[in-house]
Amino acid sequence: MKGIILAGGTGTRLYPMTLAMNKQLLHIYDKPMIYYPLSTLMLAGIQDILIISSQDAQPNFEKLLGNGNHLGLNISYQQQEKPNGIAEAFIIGEEFISNDPCALILGDNVFHGQGLGKLLSRCAELETGAKIFATWVSDPERYGVVDLDKDGNIRGLIEKPKVAPSNWAVAGLYFFDYNVSSIAKSISPSPRGELEILDVIKQYLEEDKLEIEKLGRGYAWLDTGTPQSLLEAATFVQTLQQRQGLGICCPEEIALSQKFISLKQFKILAKKYSSSEYGKLLNKTIQDTSK
Repeated sequence: MKGIILAGGTGTRLYPMTLAMNKQLLHIYDKPMIYYPLSTLMLAGIQDILIISSQDAQPNFEKLLGNGNHLGLNISYQQQEKPNGIAEAFIIGEEFISNDPCALILGDNVFHGQGLGKLLSRCAELETGAKIFATWVSDPERYGVVDLDKDGNIRGLIEKPKVAPSNWAVAGLYFFDYNVSSIAKSISPSPRGELEILDVIKQYLEEDKLEIEKLGRGYAWLDTGTPQSLLEAATFVQTLQQRQGLGICCPEEIALSQKFISLKQFKILAKKYSSSEYGKLLNKTIQDTSK
């Protein structure tokens, strides 16, 4: 399976912070925002990753992550000229996806929870159809919402409903088979002029090829698109890391645990950050591994 991180957009809700910087390069506590979606794909066992961003931002992502070889990854880059909708990622990445299934994660989404890696690995085994994630929210009118029948089967998907049929919001992580590019090219722009991800998902629903994975208690899903949510995410990561002494969404640690890189390679990466708090977390991993 291949993975796509959509890291475009103008980040207007974060102005003036994003006037001169791509949103996904802002930090969430001790690491760049893009480390979080990257870590999620890595937890799923995905090593071939495409980052889609703007022309201005791409050189900065390349400077930060390079080709990904140091993490045992193969990272490539493409540009989205303007924010034409999430579903455009499958058109831009059509050649990258080729005949493989793919996962798409939004660049400002953070996922965390016990057993998340196993859940993602299972989803990455998908060969046909689509799988979406849904999480319980108190304000469903702000999101795309899943309409479920009494047996928990999906009846429909509604974008920002005035009266929500449920509290299950569609999270920014999706798994699709290779047909997704063709489907994305077949849909029409919405009234706001964008190719909507929900329209792609609805196509799979109509063909009875859609499954839902509910993220219940014990899982956290954070959308960091506003100053308030950005601060909340930073506080969340800070609290967990300081109390547990364990890193949250550190790509180097995940690369080691997934055996994408060796302990020797990990030590070289950790040395680069030796004078920072982030480096201390990586060094703790070395100490724990040596016990």
